[in-house]
Amino acid sequence: QVRLMESGGASVQAGGSLRLSCVASGRGISDSTMGWYRQATGKQRELVATILRGGGTNYADSIKGRFTISRDNAENTVYLQMNSLKPEDTGVYYCSLRTPLYSTYWGQGTQVTVSS
Repeated sequence: QVRLMESGGASVQAGGSLRLSCVASGRGISDSTMGWYRQATGKQRELVATILRGGGTNYADSIKGRFTISRDNAENTVYLQMNSLKPEDTGVYYCSLRTPLYSTYWGQGTQVTVSS
């Protein structure tokens, strides 16, 4: 069974930084597209960033230049480095894994709260 476990969420002040981690178990991630999504209270879940198995990345316009997604296939882990955090970055951040056959798995989420 595939499981994704996020960690690293916290409460920080605006301008601060956090690094989220997501560890996968049950299968390797090297052939998969990994992603980070977030959901603010009362809003729909939205894409933050994705990283392809070849390392190509895609970012939401709202976080370009501030967030960086990376992966360590040997550790079965994907990261999200978040700098210059803003209050509007507040939400639950979810890790996703999409296999080559388009099965998608989700973690339980980690809370990020940014205060002004």
